[in-house]
Amino acid sequence: MTKEKVVIALGGNAIIREGEEGNIHQQFKNTRASLGGILNVIKDGYEVAITHGNGPQAGNMLIRTEEGVKKGVPDRPLGVIVADTEGGMGYMIEQSLQNRLHQEGMDKDVVTILSQVVVDPEDPQMKNPSKPVGPFYSKNEAEKHEEEKGWNIVEDAGRGYRRVVPSPIPQTVVEKNTIEKLVNSGTVVIAAGGGGIPVYYDDKGNLEGIDAVIDKDFASAVLALEIDAKILVISTGVEKVAINFGKENEQFLDEMTVKDCRKYLEEGHFPPGSMGPKIKAAINFLENGGEKVYITLPEKIEDALKGKTGTLIKK
Repeated sequence: MTKEKVVIALGGNAIIREGEEGNIHQQFKNTRASLGGILNVIKDGYEVAITHGNGPQAGNMLIRTEEGVKKGVPDRPLGVIVADTEGGMGYMIEQSLQNRLHQEGMDKDVVTILSQVVVDPEDPQMKNPSKPVGPFYSKNEAEKHEEEKGWNIVEDAGRGYRRVVPSPIPQTVVEKNTIEKLVNSGTVVIAAGGGGIPVYYDDKGNLEGIDAVIDKDFASAVLALEIDAKILVISTGVEKVAINFGKENEQFLDEMTVKDCRKYLEEGHFPPGSMGPKIKAAINFLENGGEKVYITLPEKIEDALKGKTGTLIKK
């Protein structure tokens, strides 16, 4: 039985699947289905922290917020929306995993920690936002939001207009010491959901929220380093990473080095909106003390750690 620490990053799309309405019953069903691989990793003796994305869930909440504003309900900043989804999704993952552990006769604590993640208010992204969030708008609606709310709006691949917000690089997780103590004690911790709640330190050393979102793979890499986990698992919608993805000469990769990752990024194999952030997060993790990164499907996580599938990235 291993006692190695591992951070496992679940994609938000694993919980709201493409083509689904995304109601709460579907989300619970998908959450339960996505935890089989993690359960086996826990049974194998790994000390586990779980992170997760929240893109579809935050998008839905932004739509609800906008509809509420039309009826006089106060607006909600992005940081609070991230906190809300972090709590709600953490609850789904926590309860679903507690039930699976109970069914297996395993006495193990699971806890969700709302995580604040520190960013630099002078990050270049704060002045040049690029992360699309929320619903699509017509040109007239977009212009109205730009004028009335000061939003940055861009056209999104011919599908309409969307708000773009800053996505600054995460620096540290505020609750890292508590998370590390709990993981070291054998508790399964769910943290840094949706990349964590973006905050910064003001000139008096106080924490303040900031209107931004953080990439969950980058935040997962930071958390893994800060709790001294040597392994990072990024679960996604493919079993292995591929170059020339979707083309006739598509090639799935069993292993890559950091050098390979940089080469393939430069060649354009890993686009910014899909595999790119995951590969960049892997590079950051490995160059700052991490040892192994695995990318695979949620249900294949145990097999990936045993070297049976997935893509392994090493220094």
